[in-house]
Amino acid sequence: MAAFIAVDVITDWGEGAHPLHMTLEVCASILLAVVAGAMLRRRESHIGSLRRDLRRSREEAERWRLEAEEVLRGLGAAIDRQFGRWGLSPAEREVALLLLKGLSMREIAEIRGTSERTSRDQARAVYRKADLAGRSELSAFFLEDLLLPVGGAPGPTDEAGAA
Repeated sequence: MAAFIAVDVITDWGEGAHPLHMTLEVCASILLAVVAGAMLRRRESHIGSLRRDLRRSREEAERWRLEAEEVLRGLGAAIDRQFGRWGLSPAEREVALLLLKGLSMREIAEIRGTSERTSRDQARAVYRKADLAGRSELSAFFLEDLLLPVGGAPGPTDEAGAA
C-alpha cells in the first residue's frame, strides 16, 4: 500500500495536485511504510521464537527417546516373551503388535499384505490364546502395570483396618 500511495503521489505531483492532498498522501505513505516495517520485525521475531520452541521441543523429544530407549527395549522383549508364553505364531505376534499400536484391521491388513478377514481371524486367535476378550483387554494387559504411580503400586487395602 505504501508503494502504491508513493506512486500515486508522484503521479499527483506531475498533475499539479493540491499541496494538502500531497501532504496527506506522503504522510499516509510514510505511516504505512513504518507500520509494514514494524509488522515485518514482529513477524521475524515471532518466527525466531517459533524456531527456538521447535528446537527445544525436538531436543526434549530426543532426550526422552534416549532416556526411554533401554526401558522400551526391555518392554519390547517382555511383550515378545509374553507372546511366546501364549504360543502365538509369527503372524499372530505381528498382528498383536499392530493392535497394540492402535492400527485398525484395515491398516493391519494393508501393512501385512493380507485380507482384512485374515487379519481379523488372526486377531481372534490372539485373543483366544491369551484368554482375553478383545483389543482393549490386550492393551490393558500390557499397559496396566506401566501406569502405576512413580512410587509403585499402593498395597492391598486391609478391610479390617479400613475405617
